[in-house]
Amino acid sequence: MTALLTIERARELRRRMTPPEARLWVCLRGKRLAGLKFRRQHPIGPYVLDFYCAAAKLAVEVDGSSHERSEQIAHDARRTAWLREQGVRIVRLAAEDVRVHLDWVVDFIKRTALERCGG
Repeated sequence: MTALLTIERARELRRRMTPPEARLWVCLRGKRLAGLKFRRQHPIGPYVLDFYCAAAKLAVEVDGSSHERSEQIAHDARRTAWLREQGVRIVRLAAEDVRVHLDWVVDFIKRTALERCGG
């Protein structure tokens, strides 16, 4: 996928966030989480990350049931390997956990991001 197509895809995904993504974005946007800047639907290489914190090189992915299909599992594994090569840590969270355990999810993201930032 070319950079221009990736950027266009990111723009489209921003317009069509899932309810769990939108719910988590409320907690991450505007440096609300420990002063860390997160971007939503952030393009990096050929991929678009649900949420990305550049300072921590941390990607947060909210996975729904489509991520349980074998072809999606294989795609996610390739994507994770590529991102690791770039020094990006991936945190995968179930959409259901975002819906039911939002406080825990936000705390986990905060602790992980701060550890990656050296704090």
